[in-house]
Amino acid sequence: MGADYRGERQAALRRRLSELGLNALLVSHVPNIRYLTGFSGSAGLLVITAARTALITDARYAEQAPEETRTAAEVLVEPRNLWERARSTLSEATGLRFGFEREHLTVRDAERLAGLDSAEPVPSTGLVESFRAVKDPGEVEDLAAAAELAHAALAELLPTLRAGETELEIAARLEARLRSHGSEWHPFQTIVASGPRSALPHARASDRRVRSGEWLLLDFGAQYHGYCADITRTLVMGQADTRQREVYAVVREAQCRAREGLRPGMTGREADALARDHIVAAGLGEAFGHSLGHGLGLEVHEAPRLAVTAQEPIPAGAVVTVEPGIYLQGWGGVRLEDDIHLTPEGPRCLTDGRTELLEIH
Repeated sequence: MGADYRGERQAALRRRLSELGLNALLVSHVPNIRYLTGFSGSAGLLVITAARTALITDARYAEQAPEETRTAAEVLVEPRNLWERARSTLSEATGLRFGFEREHLTVRDAERLAGLDSAEPVPSTGLVESFRAVKDPGEVEDLAAAAELAHAALAELLPTLRAGETELEIAARLEARLRSHGSEWHPFQTIVASGPRSALPHARASDRRVRSGEWLLLDFGAQYHGYCADITRTLVMGQADTRQREVYAVVREAQCRAREGLRPGMTGREADALARDHIVAAGLGEAFGHSLGHGLGLEVHEAPRLAVTAQEPIPAGAVVTVEPGIYLQGWGGVRLEDDIHLTPEGPRCLTDGRTELLEIH
């Protein structure tokens, strides 16, 4: 097992809470709980005060939670209501001013917190996520391992592709290979889109049969120790025509410019422009309708954002996707996606970075 950063993460969070005038934080977002304690269960609440880290979970995790958290948290097994136990835990301190994760709370949960007599709940946004944006060496290793097994699955899939099979059949084989290579789960629904359907950025695999001469877009992920890889490759079933080659070349060059030009400290808007400006210059700007990329970690979409609207600087240590695309309704689309670690020395590609046009015969 590598270095354990959970104590450092909690210490940094406590310093931030002190700066904000908060005595504690109630963490309800499961990925944030895992980041701070190592607990990978689906049900839990975390109370962090100046002197205590208390993980509240139910009896299903009575054995798992102590094994995963070890010294990172005190485990409280609650047989009835986690939120009532969190209320009682917070109520132990008088004059408490505590933060809660407003973007991850339901109205019902907020009503439960409002009943605290001796504490003042304060809505907070992105406190833990701001730390998660910067990956430690162990996280980068896990992200790279997820990417490696994803590519291994793709390498096995490619020789088996044939015109005439359905998108669903291809998706099933790809997902089976991901699992056989060690992916814990699929971070998102696998996208397999062929022909005109490849112009749908978030197409779901369907019963459409892939035809010779068409695009086949594969967007898939893998998960290793909870950390996610996110990869997209677009290929042609059979022989590519002139227009396909031209559009593909624009996307490939745009992605290459972004992959090589990314630097810590530039804003998400500036990062997005690295690829978008090239696509706009090619006269296809309106066909690139989404942002350049997003952060990767315990979630497949997390901070930072690489988008026209993102004015925040990208921190050194972030891992982000770079995924420009061109989508032409009725014709098809091309997207290429790789995962990039932004080191102080420059970008490092965690995926294989091989984006030459593939023609499957």
